[in-house]
Amino acid sequence: ARLVAVGDWVAVRNTPEATEIRAVLARQSAITREAPGRETAAQVIAANVDLVFIATSADSDFNLRRIERLLTVAYQSGAVPVIVLTKVDINNPDAFEAELETVAAGVPVVAVSGRTGAGIEAVRLHLSRGKTAVLVGSSGVGKSTLINRLLGQEVLRTSDVHKGGQGRHTTSHRQLLKVPGGGLVIDTPGLREIQLWAGAEALAEVFLDIEELALRCRFTDCRHETEPDCTVVAALEGGTLDPSRFASYRKLQRELRAIEVKADVRLQIEERRKWKLIHRSVKAHTQIKRRLG
Repeated sequence: ARLVAVGDWVAVRNTPEATEIRAVLARQSAITREAPGRETAAQVIAANVDLVFIATSADSDFNLRRIERLLTVAYQSGAVPVIVLTKVDINNPDAFEAELETVAAGVPVVAVSGRTGAGIEAVRLHLSRGKTAVLVGSSGVGKSTLINRLLGQEVLRTSDVHKGGQGRHTTSHRQLLKVPGGGLVIDTPGLREIQLWAGAEALAEVFLDIEELALRCRFTDCRHETEPDCTVVAALEGGTLDPSRFASYRKLQRELRAIEVKADVRLQIEERRKWKLIHRSVKAHTQIKRRLG
């Protein structure tokens, strides 16, 4: 049976003794990552999500490489990403928004302050009636405070901000909350190093600039290292492509490729196991027939 995730729609049967889940409806979208452990399998963090609010704070925790990773996760899910820049009461958001434009062109950015409430209504406008959003981001960026502001009451526990401006992680489990106005929001534990899952095409959404450069290379299988007329190498040498952004692109590429390889190996093992069971069953059946005959 399929495990139920936060955000799933289910058919239930109520009895005086208990409430029983009878069926899980097909998912329209899902935030998925590689499950912990040796087995290569998907773990659904949140299901039937329309929006992915990517929370990042306007302080020393701001990290473009992490945002690229979370954008990839959002596009893999089939949901629409929205970047929520928190703690703008601490620092002027202009410089942070300019940096976000270099990695997330076209993605809406909303600057908010959980302390003053600035920008909360702009976030609420994205979360219209009937829509479900999931809030992701590293620990301490103010996700619980933001949700409390959206709900209009202190539903989630928050911690004081450290002297350096850093918050402390408070959410320990995922939960679905109803926002006044009809929307729903899923709160998640801090996901600093969220693992990707299958779906390499999502990289084209996040790294469109690099993908377009690669299309202009002389060779279709260009590795963007030493090949002649490589437009990616030319952009790196000319300073129009940030080397750290390209390194992030290659790192995520390698992660997704490794997942695909592990998944292929797993399928091969399962296939061999299935045929071993079939051969064993046929052999046992043949031995029984011989004894009876």
